[in-house]
Amino acid sequence: MPDTIRQIRPVISAVLLAATLGACSGGDFGRTRESMRSDDMHRWLGAEVTSSVGLKPSQFQLTDEERQLRDLAYPMIEPPLSRPAWKSVFGDYKPLPSPWRQKIVFDRTMYGRTLIDEPHRSHSSRYAQLIEDVRNDVTRFEPFFGSAIRVIDLDRKRDASMARVSALSPKERDDAVARMQENSLIVQWVQQCLEQRVSSYRWALERLVIQAPDVMAADADRLIGELAAQTANPPVQGQPPYGRAVVSKG
Repeated sequence: MPDTIRQIRPVISAVLLAATLGACSGGDFGRTRESMRSDDMHRWLGAEVTSSVGLKPSQFQLTDEERQLRDLAYPMIEPPLSRPAWKSVFGDYKPLPSPWRQKIVFDRTMYGRTLIDEPHRSHSSRYAQLIEDVRNDVTRFEPFFGSAIRVIDLDRKRDASMARVSALSPKERDDAVARMQENSLIVQWVQQCLEQRVSSYRWALERLVIQAPDVMAADADRLIGELAAQTANPPVQGQPPYGRAVVSKG
């Protein structure tokens, strides 16, 4: 009996260590733990987009609307199926490079290959995953662009009011201009990601249809068409920062 107990103890210790690491890094069901969250956890988006095109980020504090814009942008920027299963336990959040910083060309086949190659109980579950991912984007579309409309409209008012602000310092003006550039670029970033997702979803569906035909393909095709129509006609578009052309890669 003592020998058996000594053999079991290392196993128990290893399990407890893994559980402790999981508790520190990630929350239940892949959600970021509350202790890792903060009101400005997505503030880095503005600094990333501006620095990636050679501009300086604003030092102004985020308004409630600007904070919401960034919070709604992140899940639309993070590629679907981009995290392996183990990251659901050992941390699930990471900053992402803006599309203007990336040197590799967008690969529209990556999502589909990941979807098809990952172990699934049946081909129906692959269709279900595709449908869920597309539906999530459709659901997120209106809240994000509703937020973008409000932010861009307030930025127009900000821009018009600067000429009437008394004793406006160069630093204040630079920070105001930088914030407007940040907001506009974040909207463009999401727009590019949506265009890429539509392309990726279509490639994935085409491969599923030829590998495992199923009546679920019709639902997936309808949802992809709905997302494509929304993406082709966004209610607001960010403008290139002060005459600087922003080129979409891929």
